[in-house]
Amino acid sequence: MVAVAETDAPPQKTFASRSDNRHPAFTPVDLDTVPEVEQFLRELGLGGFRRDSVTAPIGRNDTWAGVTESGRKVFVKRLEGPREDVAARMRRLLSFERFAALLQGTPLRSPAFLGSDLPTRLVAFEFVESGVSGARLMVEETFHDGLAEAAGEAIAALHEGEPPEGEELDRSTPVLPALLLRPGVTLQAFRNFSFAEIEAWRLVQGDAALQEAIAQLCRREAAAPRVPAHCDLRVDQFIVARERLYITDWEEFRLADGARDVGSFAGEWLYRSVLDIVTSRGDSVYVDLEFDHATILRRGAEKIERLRPKVQHFWRAYLGGRERIDDEFAQRATAFAGWHMLDRLIAGAPRRGRISGIEKAAAGIGRKLLLEPGKFAATIGLGAEK
Repeated sequence: MVAVAETDAPPQKTFASRSDNRHPAFTPVDLDTVPEVEQFLRELGLGGFRRDSVTAPIGRNDTWAGVTESGRKVFVKRLEGPREDVAARMRRLLSFERFAALLQGTPLRSPAFLGSDLPTRLVAFEFVESGVSGARLMVEETFHDGLAEAAGEAIAALHEGEPPEGEELDRSTPVLPALLLRPGVTLQAFRNFSFAEIEAWRLVQGDAALQEAIAQLCRREAAAPRVPAHCDLRVDQFIVARERLYITDWEEFRLADGARDVGSFAGEWLYRSVLDIVTSRGDSVYVDLEFDHATILRRGAEKIERLRPKVQHFWRAYLGGRERIDDEFAQRATAFAGWHMLDRLIAGAPRRGRISGIEKAAAGIGRKLLLEPGKFAATIGLGAEK
């Protein structure tokens, strides 16, 4: 069991979230079927949940959020997956918490860590009350430029951070995209694939130029300077509450190429731009469009131009918080943005019977970025700033 005392954080840059929405809540797993959850909370000295307060914020793991008998507002997550994978994720998460303790007073903020228990795969954090997901703010178009700047400052502080003395951070390379360079998939995985997953893997593994571009990115990543990095950055891992930005889900934290995090942020907005091609979001007037090839290209350029300032604000703030970056950093970040488009395709495939046309369009843009990252860095908002 690991417990970390809560500390008062120093004042930080604030900004308005401009939204009244909160964490989306779903029906949680019945606590009577998982008695270890409340036992875990009692061992932390928090008491069990007040049952009428418990909800389940969305996520890939089982989660519970509510008020405990001690009056503490708590978020509990049970890590899902194979035993070795869960153990590795837990180690990285705990490593981040020790690292984060040294970053008090920087723009990086995450929910207060309360404790963990590896045998039951449980971790607990202070629940960020009235928190709004960055993904919701993106969809509602209330993820404003101040938030993008705050995210850039936070990630810069992360990448500039020094691990605690004697702390050996995980130096392994994230599984993706290198996994895609292996020929084919296992028979067990294939048997469980949806048709959309088969389409997605065929699209990537059947493209020799794309395979070489991914291999080139992996080689550049391996040679790049390593910094403490999130390695799974998405806007749904941003929480805005009480005019502050929090970053969550540190299970992939390790020493890695910082361009991976920057590219992921840019890729999130690029992906949103492509999804908006077939919507009226950002259009000054309603137009009943016929989506031929020329129209898709034109609207794609317009939508990217409309959301590019979010990446530019992030990038400018990020550069302002770094002592220096290597000369190829922006190119690698652009390639990682391209990879992010393909990653979104693969991640969403298990839930779909077929890949939609707009998803294929997003994958096509991602392919272009991977093949020619130097050509498109400024296009997506990662142009030279200093």
